[in-house]
This record gives sequence, structure tokens and C-alpha cells, in this order.
Amino acid sequence: MLVSLKEVLDFAEKKGSAIGAFNVCNLESAEAVIGAAEETGSPVILNYAEVHSPYMTMDLAAPVMLYYAKKTSVPVVVHLDHGASFESCARAIRLGFTSVMIDASALSYEDNIRVTKEVVKLSHAVGVTVEAELGHILVSDTGVGDSPKKIETADTIDTASAYTDPDLAREFADETKVDALAVAFGTTHGIYTVKPKLDLDRVTMIREKLPLPLVMHGGSGLSPEEFRTAIKNGIRKVNYYTYMTLAGGKAVKKALDKCSPDDNIFFHDIPVLAVEAMKENVKEAIEVFSMR
Repeated sequence: MLVSLKEVLDFAEKKGSAIGAFNVCNLESAEAVIGAAEETGSPVILNYAEVHSPYMTMDLAAPVMLYYAKKTSVPVVVHLDHGASFESCARAIRLGFTSVMIDASALSYEDNIRVTKEVVKLSHAVGVTVEAELGHILVSDTGVGDSPKKIETADTIDTASAYTDPDLAREFADETKVDALAVAFGTTHGIYTVKPKLDLDRVTMIREKLPLPLVMHGGSGLSPEEFRTAIKNGIRKVNYYTYMTLAGGKAVKKALDKCSPDDNIFFHDIPVLAVEAMKENVKEAIEVFSMR
């Protein structure tokens, strides 16, 4: 069932839970996420990030994601993750995405507002919801993240200044009229090389200033308790990808390591292994995000 981001975030708000947003960069990842959603009976968000275009272009990802969203009985959002420009968001809308994220957080605060307002105006005119980002979510120096920003860690920038300011968040939301806001409080895209220093109280402070669904990016690798605390404090959407795809890769490696040099290995069997492992990983994440 294809729905808007606002619909599932309203559902999460009423339940005091969060909706998992899982990146799709091939047919197998879409199948795994939808399989997990159906087996848990939970709404999900299918993300497409432009940084994954070498694996699947947006033009190809759109019909795949829309096919899976429309064929299942659970609510599914088709969402552009980290849209790099107004043009990217407009393209996603033309392709049928029900939600877009404009990520102008690398620009100045004023330019972030200007670009975000342009995307909101276009999107709201056609019933598409908008997520934006304020602050600076770090990018790990290992693994695959879902952000196009340059590689940065807690050791390379001033993390205090990177965190989202609660007062600016309220001002930003009032100016732009966004439907959801991605906030920075210490999480990191990609595989963690060191344990992130989370400021979970900051989520509470932002939520007290801003009665808007908050989004966590870079959530892979956190403990279930950290996820639940963040959700309790106001997070309503959690982006999750790295450890999902890692589970698929490890399952394939484990199976191939058992093979002898003389064994026949058929490629069509390999994706099946990855899908099942990714599905189980997503199911575990959904259980945590649902606060069950």
C-alpha cells in the first residue's frame, strides 16, 4: 500500500514509536525490506539515496520500489534520501516518490532555508511530504553510508558545532514548513570504527522546542537501548542500511566459505542467501523501532 511519509509518521507519533527507513540499491534489498514488513505487519519506508546510483539509477529504482510498495498490504513510503538538489527532488516526484528529503545541510543556514523552501513549495503542491536536515551528521571512514557528503569523523570536525541547535531547529521549521527534520546528535553514517558519542538529551531539547517528527540518520550499530531512548525522546523515523547490507554480505561469504574448489556455484542461489539474511536483520530492527 503506497502512502505518504506524513501518514506513517502520524502513526508513529500516536504509538510513540519510529518507522524504519531502509535503503534500496538493488532488487534484493527491496525484496528483503518488504518481506520483513509483511512478516512483522509493520509500515516501512523504502529509501533511495543518490549516492547509490552506481548500483541502481533513480530511474530504475523508482519502478522497483513502487512495484513492491503497491503490491503489499502494509503501508509503504517511497522516499528520496539525501536529495542533493531541487532538481533531484523534482525528478523523484515526477517518478512517483511519495516523499523527498532535501539535504542542503552542507550549505549555509540561510541557503539551507532557501533551497528547502523551494522544495517544500513544489512538493506540497502535489501532496508529497518533505524531510530536511539541520546540523551535521558524521560519515564513517569505513563502509558504505547513505550520505553524499565527504568522509568526516568525530576526530576531523568540531562535533559540538555539528549538533543541531534546538532554537535554530524551531526557527528553521517555522521558516520552511517541512514535515520532518533530520537532526544531528552524534550518530555516524557507515560502519562505526569507534563508539559514537551520543547526545540523546539533545533530542529531547529539540522536541520540546519543535513539535515535529524528528529523524535519525546514521543509526546502524547502536544498541537497542540507545535506539529506544532516542525514540522515546522524539525520534520518529530511523534510517538504517549499513548493517542490513552487511548481514547479506556475511551470509553469502559464510556459504561460499563452505564450498570446495570443485563445487558448482550458481549465481542465482547467491541473491537468495542475501535476501533472507537481510530480511531477518530488518525484522530485528523493526522490532526495536516499534518499541515492542
